[in-house]
Formats: sequence, structure tokens, C-alpha cells
Amino acid sequence: MANSTYRVTIPKNAEELLDLAARVYQKHTDLGAASPLNSMVSHKWADNGPSVASCLALHKQAEELKRQAEETYRQRDLLLGEITESVKASRDLLLGVYRETPKTLGEYGFEVDDSVRTAKKQA
Repeated sequence: MANSTYRVTIPKNAEELLDLAARVYQKHTDLGAASPLNSMVSHKWADNGPSVASCLALHKQAEELKRQAEETYRQRDLLLGEITESVKASRDLLLGVYRETPKTLGEYGFEVDDSVRTAKKQA
């Protein structure tokens, strides 16, 4: 006895979905007037089909930009560590120099908070 329950999956991944859409649209156009997909009332391939290629191109462009962004963040992070240490060392030195007037660090761009810290409440 044959299995009468079928499951046809649609990819959730954008690139895989666009690849599938391109194959469906190609088969639809190959069949022309004989395509059963011509009977669709809404979401017609005549309307959406031409957009598949441009959508895929935009997806690939976005993926490339994402890769470039990740590389740029890696390069930034290599420099950021040393810069962070310079800022901390400057703060520490200036706190020693301006021990009596710590708000002077504000002139260097530091945010000086002189409010009293309160203990965190235990839950």
C-alpha cells in the first residue's frame, strides 16, 4: 500500500528559496501555455517570476556586504584593544594628576559621575 501522506518542504533559507523559485519559474516558462501554474489567480509567476533573478542578485550582494562588514569589524577590533588601553591609562594618569578636582577630566571628554553608588538590592 502506497503512502498517501506527502510532505513537500519549502526552504526557510532565503538563498535556497530563491534557487527553488528560479527552478519553478524556469519550468513554468519552459512549459509556456501548457503550464498548470497559469491557472493561479493570485501570486502569478507572470508578475513575480521576473523578480526572482533580481532578488537573488540582491541577496548575493547583501551576503557579500555582510562578509565585508565582518572583515571590517575584525580589523577594527585589532586596533580597538590598544586604543581602549590608552584611554584607560589616560584616565588613570589624569585621576592622579587631578586628584583634588576629578571633574577636570570632563575637559578631556570623560564623563565624570560624582553621585553616590547605592548597593544593589538582593532579590
